[in-house]
Amino acid sequence: MREGDSGKSERLRHLRSLTEIIDVAIQFELAAAEFYQQLQPQVSKPLRWLVESLAEEEKDHAERLGKLRYHPDLYQEIQQQIETPVTNLRFSDGLHTPDPKLLKSDQDVLQYALSRERLAMEQYRALAEATEPGEVKELFQWLADEEIEHKSELEKRYYALVHRGGGV
Repeated sequence: MREGDSGKSERLRHLRSLTEIIDVAIQFELAAAEFYQQLQPQVSKPLRWLVESLAEEEKDHAERLGKLRYHPDLYQEIQQQIETPVTNLRFSDGLHTPDPKLLKSDQDVLQYALSRERLAMEQYRALAEATEPGEVKELFQWLADEEIEHKSELEKRYYALVHRGGGV
């Protein structure tokens, strides 16, 4: 753990309002978009389109969360307190991505991306289950479904790379 992270982790562990949780989700998605963007020059050409697509989709997720977060008609709804999902601490840890240069191969990239997408899927699914029916719940469910699609595509690429000798 880096210096200063313990206080940040402690603060994130106790998030209860949807406003605060959405703020962390926006940061998570922006960190993912930046990470995937930084990976583009170092992955193989067959994987590059996927990394580019993930960067764009994560930016879109952050924008959608931002619109929800600042939508005047939803102010009361996002002030509600909810039980923090059990994945919240690991999710907030995802604000910090590794140096892309530490991922030496396409396999390393795919493994990291799979773990990140799985975590996001679990977090958004838990948030959808914890919120009342409405726009907030619908967005969390949509985000969970998006992350499932990302994970599925990454799994196909990973399988092709590992089990078919590299054809991603």
